[in-house]
Amino acid sequence: MLRFGIISTAKIAQDHVILAIQDAQNCVVSAIASRDHAKARAVAERFSVPHAFGSYEEMLASDVIDAVYIPLPTAQHVEWTIKAADAGKHVLCEKPIALKAEEIDTLIAARDRNGVIVSEAFMVTYSPVWAKVKELLASGAIGTLKHVQGAFSYFNRDPGNMRNIPELGGGALPDIGVYPTIVTRFATGAEPKRVQATVERDREFGTDIYSSVRADFGGFELSFYLATQLAARQLMVFHGTDGYIEVKSPFNANRWGAEEVELTNQAHNQSQVFRFQDSRQYKLEAEAFARAVTGEGKVVTLENSRKNQLFIDAIYRAAEKDGWETV
Repeated sequence: MLRFGIISTAKIAQDHVILAIQDAQNCVVSAIASRDHAKARAVAERFSVPHAFGSYEEMLASDVIDAVYIPLPTAQHVEWTIKAADAGKHVLCEKPIALKAEEIDTLIAARDRNGVIVSEAFMVTYSPVWAKVKELLASGAIGTLKHVQGAFSYFNRDPGNMRNIPELGGGALPDIGVYPTIVTRFATGAEPKRVQATVERDREFGTDIYSSVRADFGGFELSFYLATQLAARQLMVFHGTDGYIEVKSPFNANRWGAEEVELTNQAHNQSQVFRFQDSRQYKLEAEAFARAVTGEGKVVTLENSRKNQLFIDAIYRAAEKDGWETV
């Protein structure tokens, strides 16, 4: 059993990840750390976790954990990933693991010098929903892929929310822009060559709140928009010469809607719906990570994360110019 320590009492940890790790077959939550010991103890008691620490450093120095899950504000991900790796702990860090591609080079160095597993928590890559999309594309179910369309939006103008605070790594692209990019790369196995983009920033917060992106993958294009101040929407469609694939709940599986993949033929007179009942993508992520620690499984590598962040970095650059920007 891989013993996890949770760095912070963040909402995503309490709402999704702690329970997922506890339900996993090969790992367990052994400790909670917070800068406020009372908070750590309260969360530990809530989830029947045996150990609570009043500092992150104290937990990293302990021998009651083998790995850490990091759901801190984005701007702190690189710092604490390196500290955890240097403490000899394996690291599962929330996305985005960094705000610039070059920062990931320092994480690769920390991983390699300590001989630990470090992975960005892209739970979608462990979902049977996206495994099915990848399988359908590889089998030629829609012929030649020509276009991928995506959307991800929600409405949040809370000035105290980290997503609206630039110093904490806020913004739509770091928070949700990484999803259309990672799932397209995962499902197709292709990499973007160049991008065009429009990015709008909030006048009060300074964070990017809307992006419209067009990416050239060589054989096909990806176009998507995302926003943090629009009505909630999630969409991913893969359109080919012989049909198209629509992912009904592409990112927040089950919580957003039905976990379904619909394959429609060229004439639009026949479709197949593939349903996945409560696939628990966070649980699958934890189990895959624990297997990777024993050398028996695969996770999102830092090299993969670096490629995804290069994509995001290029979108920001493209927004500052007319025409194409090389990824």
